[in-house]
Amino acid sequence: MDDLFFHRSSHLVDLVAPASRILEIQHPSGRIAWFEDGAWDPWNHTECAMALTAMGALDAAQRAFDHLLETQRDDGAWLGEYGNSLPTVDRDYISREPAPAFLDSNFCAYPAVGVLHYLLATGDEDRVRRWWPMVRMAIDFVCSLQRSDGTISWAFEAVGTADDDALLAGNASIAKSLECAISLATRLGEAVPHWAPARKALIAALRNTPEGFDKSRRGERFAMDWYYPVLSGALSPAAGRARLRSRWKTFVDPQRGCRCVSDEPWVTVAETCELAMALLSVDQRTDAAALLETVSSYRDDDGVYWMGWQYAEETVWPRETPGWTQAAIILATDALYGTRTHSRLLIAPSP
Repeated sequence: MDDLFFHRSSHLVDLVAPASRILEIQHPSGRIAWFEDGAWDPWNHTECAMALTAMGALDAAQRAFDHLLETQRDDGAWLGEYGNSLPTVDRDYISREPAPAFLDSNFCAYPAVGVLHYLLATGDEDRVRRWWPMVRMAIDFVCSLQRSDGTISWAFEAVGTADDDALLAGNASIAKSLECAISLATRLGEAVPHWAPARKALIAALRNTPEGFDKSRRGERFAMDWYYPVLSGALSPAAGRARLRSRWKTFVDPQRGCRCVSDEPWVTVAETCELAMALLSVDQRTDAAALLETVSSYRDDDGVYWMGWQYAEETVWPRETPGWTQAAIILATDALYGTRTHSRLLIAPSP
């Protein structure tokens, strides 16, 4: 499959196997689930499309974005499946049974990031204009879930119920999606004046009223709630560095990587890669490079990355190689070593 990656940069040469794994998972329709017969959601699908773009597998990336266009609902949303709610089978594998699905605001916002990334990487404005109405509808759907305090409900189904909450990591990710959507609109000459005030209110909430998020306090144990406000660019560099220092020892094992949750001896490749990008976003390049190196051995014999490592038992767990894990290592490596504009999209303000 190496010949599929036409525009691969030298720093990504070692990541052909992870990219090939994404292609292996991708359905002919363009759909990229977590793995064969696994859950699907638009966030992880988009992340995989971005990784394929970075690797130069442009036909496959185009099919992925076309799939989003073809499957978008009339209200601008997609039903995203919560694969992390499924049990493991025989302890080692995630069940392939249907996962609960929701109109998740963060999931629906993220295609804006992928479409801007594709435009910056390829300059193909004609194709991106085909996807623009999709982005516009999706972002308008997300903005419809914004509350008076600037926070955004986690899902359409939760609004007005006891389960209504604004998830911290999800809202931080939406802030980045709004930033990219606004940048995309500017480049295409499209008027969307209501997006900037929505983003401004969300950023203000992320900076000034953290009590408005995660009222159940269930998110505190997750590394994503710790580093996503930094990775999203919602905080100033100084505030971002302080936030990363505040729980570094809770989540990071310098020899193994980033724990997914604070109370389990389990480091995960995706969280480690995202934390590395958060470090890059606040100019901590040396720490980012060292952290990314910790996951270099978590690969199967073909060079594909495992989801994570359970270090108390010294074993791969689960024995899964999701597409989004492969995407995370590709995008983090590109952010660390890449020099093109799209390489920095996740770690710097949108150009």
